Amino acid sequence: PVAELAVGDRFLVRPGEKIATDGTVVEGSSAVDASMLTGESVPVDVSAGDAVTGATVNTSGRLVVRATRVGSDTQLARMAKLVEDAQSGKAEVQRLADQVSAVFVPVVLLISLGTLGFWLGTGGGPAAAFTAAVAVLIIACPCALGLATPTALMVGTGRGAQLGILIKGPEVLETTRRADTVVLDKTGTVTTGRMELRDVVAAGGEDESEVLRLAGALEHASEHPVARAIAAGAAERVGTLPAVEGFENTAGLGVRGTVEGREVAVGRERLLAESALELPPELAGARAAAEAEGRTAVAVAWDGKVRGLLAVADAVKPTSAEAITRLRALGLTPVLLTGDNRAVAESVAREVGIDEVIAEVMPQDKVDVVKRLQSEGRSVAMVGDGVNDAAALAQADLGLAMGTGTDAAIEAGDLTLVRGDLR
Repeated sequence: PVAELAVGDRFLVRPGEKIATDGTVVEGSSAVDASMLTGESVPVDVSAGDAVTGATVNTSGRLVVRATRVGSDTQLARMAKLVEDAQSGKAEVQRLADQVSAVFVPVVLLISLGTLGFWLGTGGGPAAAFTAAVAVLIIACPCALGLATPTALMVGTGRGAQLGILIKGPEVLETTRRADTVVLDKTGTVTTGRMELRDVVAAGGEDESEVLRLAGALEHASEHPVARAIAAGAAERVGTLPAVEGFENTAGLGVRGTVEGREVAVGRERLLAESALELPPELAGARAAAEAEGRTAVAVAWDGKVRGLLAVADAVKPTSAEAITRLRALGLTPVLLTGDNRAVAESVAREVGIDEVIAEVMPQDKVDVVKRLQSEGRSVAMVGDGVNDAAALAQADLGLAMGTGTDAAIEAGDLTLVRGDLR
């Protein structure tokens, strides 16, 4: 049981499992998907000596990790504390409403009794006195408010549920109209959060589909998320992929193997450098262009020569650009907030039409960004899906959680968008 883990204990993390607690890798190598905590869409390659965070997912290799922080000391637990602080600091308006009603009712009863006493004292008779007292009670009691408001809220929340918007409480509806700035998380909110093959560039004299076919065949044998994206893209564009022999994985660099009698290597430039291979000028230019757009560039070589380049990136949801246009039409200012690097963030922002980008933000600093925008006099709506967004969702004037996201985000948000579609 995770509760019994102590600092210094070594634990095994198999491919596809969550890492139990914060620690340091002592054995093995893998790619770790930390997107729900950090917002980084590209998995992080780790090997012996690297730090890993609890609740992130081990995507490929087998790891042995030594626990360094357990229980309330872990990064996840500290973020949960941030969420609690933000939620408890938000209820002042609700407390004010309770205080007002606590005073309002007794005051009305006293005035009604006073009216009864006044009429009896002036000789108006019991019938007139009671009529006046009851009139004060009825007029002072906000019946329309007491009946019409709950009805309207019930209908509103019910209609919202039909449209795929789950509303936490009636008071949330009152804050929606005040929002003027909408802060959007990138990974899993504006983008799908999954890697996809975006571009194939062949060297002079090479065939693009052949580059993709051989690279896809080799990557099909790997579990790395970038490899999966290439294999899926190749299968979609080229069709059936050939078999691989002598498959070899070099952690953090790439893969090698024999496909149809050819020695194929797919990976980062350092993998090719080990075999004294260099990128030809046209591919070097394509790699620089891909990296400037925040894409991950992977080279493909066989039989002693670099033959092509593949670019992989987190795909933008097809409905995001339309949603941003419609948010602008409502008079809202969209802001993209992400833990990912600036090049990736600005590329996504350009694609969907967002001008204001705040990138490379640590999970715990997202709350500070929301607070800063609020201090500028803005009423902030925050849209997110990860654990790293939960505290910011709670801090924002209006928190919108993607229903396709983590339970922590859904719990912290005021509204949940069931379909994961920003529209």
